[in-house]
Amino acid sequence: MKVALIGAGSVSFSRRLVIDLMAEEGVTPDAIALMDVDKERLEVIARYARRLIDERGADTELLATTDTRAAVADADYVVMSIRVGGFAPRPADIGIPLRYGVDQSVGDTIGPGGIFQGLRNAPALLAIADHMREVAPRGMILQHSNPMAINCWLMSVARPDIAHYGLCHSVQGTSKQLAGYMDVPYEELDYWVAGINHMSWFLRLERGGEDLYPLLRERMEDPEIFAKDTVRFEILRHFGYFVTESTAHMSEYTPWFRDRREIMEEFSLSSRDMEKMQGRWEGLEQRIEEELASDDPLPATRSHEYTVQIIEAIESDTLTQVNVSVPNTGLITNLPAGCAVEVPCMVDRRGVHPCHVGALPPQLAALNESNVRSQELAVRAALHGDRDALYQAIALDPLTGAVLSLREIRAMVDEMLEAQREWLPQFA
Repeated sequence: MKVALIGAGSVSFSRRLVIDLMAEEGVTPDAIALMDVDKERLEVIARYARRLIDERGADTELLATTDTRAAVADADYVVMSIRVGGFAPRPADIGIPLRYGVDQSVGDTIGPGGIFQGLRNAPALLAIADHMREVAPRGMILQHSNPMAINCWLMSVARPDIAHYGLCHSVQGTSKQLAGYMDVPYEELDYWVAGINHMSWFLRLERGGEDLYPLLRERMEDPEIFAKDTVRFEILRHFGYFVTESTAHMSEYTPWFRDRREIMEEFSLSSRDMEKMQGRWEGLEQRIEEELASDDPLPATRSHEYTVQIIEAIESDTLTQVNVSVPNTGLITNLPAGCAVEVPCMVDRRGVHPCHVGALPPQLAALNESNVRSQELAVRAALHGDRDALYQAIALDPLTGAVLSLREIRAMVDEMLEAQREWLPQFA
């Protein structure tokens, strides 16, 4: 069994993945291929993977390459963690909209920054799928790149013959947070979550059949607990359900939290600090170098990422439930057909099997659809270099539409296109 990691220079995620793959429990790959266009970052994670393999005494073959086709050849699983252009386009993603008044907290999922990241990634994603058609037609893509929903929708439309699943850690991470807010042992928590990536909903939150939402609502009235998750608790208060992505992320997916400075201050929200973000990347690399320089064994504890859970479930035929982004084939009946929805899925040796959810509560479907229609137009823009679709996608973004006129949006998009044209061949 071969696992290829495309975008291995994303060192934090890559480190976590190779630790998961080489953990003592589970299925050890026969081969791991690491691919990135950045040779220096690739060399760092390759040294880390080699050390892990040696410490486990495994026979796993390791390939580190800048050649995508070589990396995916004969791969059973192609794990994607790409960001075309790396850090270089991010100041334009964040800085240009901020000058126009669009204050994004992260800018990698929706909104101007997220949509442009999707535009940049699109040609690379399609090229990788084309390589798989040639040298790994039965391989499965496990997608971790943002903007997840845009990427997944794009692939389902343009390369439907390649198995493709979008994976995130929001559900796992949020469920652990909720257990902490309620002082409930995590292993006793039972939940059912569905929606779209970064805006899925805990439709059921229980312990032993008991509804835990009354307890969660009681706990959120504690000012100390509310302060830990201001936006998500405010959404719970007004819409009735808890959402999967963080307060910082959720604040930029809606029109209510980042349109005025006083509201941002009320909910303890801040602007994106680009220097801090760059420093975080450098800090992650330093952490890996420090681990490699130490004589202590490298970490061996598996994370809560779904990737290796899916691989293990398929390879060992062990039934597992995860949440995955897949095309909406009637799974959520009041969201558009074909959009990327995040739903519970069962996994066994025959693959990934999405579960039918039915209709979301209408207020939740409306919140999801406010992002879905922007995603739909972003996919059209990414595939066809359609400027009108791009203008419309960003105009329909809830936060952007809350602070800018249509003419201002068009001017902002034109400026972003000019600043990023080297990464956007479809708009040449």
